Amino acid sequence: MLKRSVVLVALLFVIAAGLSISAVSAQTEAETFIVIANTTNQIPAALLREIRSAGGTVNKSMSGLGLVFVTSANPNFGSQIRSANGVVRSIKMRLIEPERIQMLSSSEAVNPPNNTTEDDPFYNIQWGLDAVNAPESWEAGRRGAGVRVAILDEGVDIDHPDLVDRVNPILSKSFVPGEDWNPPPGLYFNHGTHVAGIVAASDNGTGIIGVAPEAEIVAVQVLSRDLGYGTDEQVISGIKYAADIGADVINMSLGSGPLDLRGGCSDPEDPETCYTSRDIIKLGLAYTRVVHYARSRGATVIASSGNDGFDFSANPYFVHLPSDTPGVLSISALGPLNWVTDPTTDLDVPTSYTNIGWGIDFSAPGGNFDYPGNENCTIIGLTRPCWVFDMVISNVPGGYSWAAGTSMAAPHVAGMAAIYISAYGGNMPPALLEQALRYLADDKGSSGRDDIFGWGRVDASPED
Repeated sequence: MLKRSVVLVALLFVIAAGLSISAVSAQTEAETFIVIANTTNQIPAALLREIRSAGGTVNKSMSGLGLVFVTSANPNFGSQIRSANGVVRSIKMRLIEPERIQMLSSSEAVNPPNNTTEDDPFYNIQWGLDAVNAPESWEAGRRGAGVRVAILDEGVDIDHPDLVDRVNPILSKSFVPGEDWNPPPGLYFNHGTHVAGIVAASDNGTGIIGVAPEAEIVAVQVLSRDLGYGTDEQVISGIKYAADIGADVINMSLGSGPLDLRGGCSDPEDPETCYTSRDIIKLGLAYTRVVHYARSRGATVIASSGNDGFDFSANPYFVHLPSDTPGVLSISALGPLNWVTDPTTDLDVPTSYTNIGWGIDFSAPGGNFDYPGNENCTIIGLTRPCWVFDMVISNVPGGYSWAAGTSMAAPHVAGMAAIYISAYGGNMPPALLEQALRYLADDKGSSGRDDIFGWGRVDASPED
């Protein structure tokens, strides 16, 4: 993670050098702030008194992280807190929406495929499993058993036949007021369910198979299905909770960016997404604290790099959070072009939408849709435009769906992580796991790490 340490030093230099900072206009409505204490081991009573004196209401205090989440209508709240490391306005954290979606109802499930040892109906169109060599790992007995994967998202459908035996309902939790982590019934796209299926859908003769089909899923809802976003408080709380319940892997197919270190708005039409340069530096510090906390408890943290088609190496004043946080594995997306007519085609084509640059650690199947034709193709009894089969199929409430995005790439890596941890006896420190992922990755770009593939496309092939 040396690269990110260097970047953080550079970012602090940006502040010290006095580069332009975009001021956020004063707000009369209440805003949410993160107050960062000078140390992580306690929240000083003097700081809490200062918060109250400045018109702040404490929503949550995390003494183990040195973070206090505060609501205040005082437009000068931040400047009146003088005994803290920093005060930052909370920005909206959104799920990384798939670039394309194609629904598939349960009634369209076909008979089990021919000429395969697997009997799940859609197994033969899960090219992503082939890309990362998951079946070879299964044959070696490595299927993720005993590994806990926390899915920080908008909930997971525990009633789906592929997930009912995988999701832990006792530990699953929602940090979104008024929303349950188990989404309501119906046939529709649910981001968290799709992500969870990629990680660990059961090998049960129904639907699809996950990369690690015996791993345990814990649904940690940090994004609102109703609003389409979550707060930093919810996401940071979710990371801490996942670490506290012993998650081995934390998957976050969510994020915000590209964020301009000189200040700006992630959504020009939404003032609540505006931030200053100092905001981004301090927000990065808050995420760094919680990720360090998670890693210290044995959790490997994985995040999508984003779907903006943005090159962060060519734009050095921009970052993506939380994927660019030190200690987080940032994942870019790959996919084939017209795989259905040529199953031997390259499965590792960089997609047009994936973010790339200095922060990428690994790449994985995310799905493609850049094939220019729109003719129909038929495989295992399903007829769709040929490019649809270049996307990633997974679970949704009431059925299945193809989707494409870095949101689909990250859970492939989370599944890989579960396989490695399981093979290592169920306890693998994050640093060692990262070394294993790097050692076994298929180096697809220039030798070593590069801006598109990172250290390579993840690979589950067992060692001899």
